[in-house]
Amino acid sequence: MEHRLKSGIRVKALIRHCAAEAVPALVVRKGDETAGGVFVKVNRLDGMADVYSEARRGGGARVWMRATGPDPVPEADADAYIGRQAQYDPDIWVVEIEDRQGRHFLGEEVDLGG
Repeated sequence: MEHRLKSGIRVKALIRHCAAEAVPALVVRKGDETAGGVFVKVNRLDGMADVYSEARRGGGARVWMRATGPDPVPEADADAYIGRQAQYDPDIWVVEIEDRQGRHFLGEEVDLGG
């Protein structure tokens, strides 16, 4: 059985990882401390963004997936996607990372989609 860290702790770790790389990141929506789903929006600072969401693979391993597709989308589309997710599940966390290079700083495997 996999040991799961609380959502709040994982979000804080992501924020600190970004800070260590001198990349701005902040919590734009605070979710359930224990088990809230986490979404990461990477704002590319050019009007485009990516959104990553958590998922589970066949054996239960956590993986991040690019929820908005394989390519960056207009920031308004990314925000609309996150808004729809928040309507479905009000306990979600949203972290926004501002990085022109589009880096997400996620530790687990990332499925880029497509």
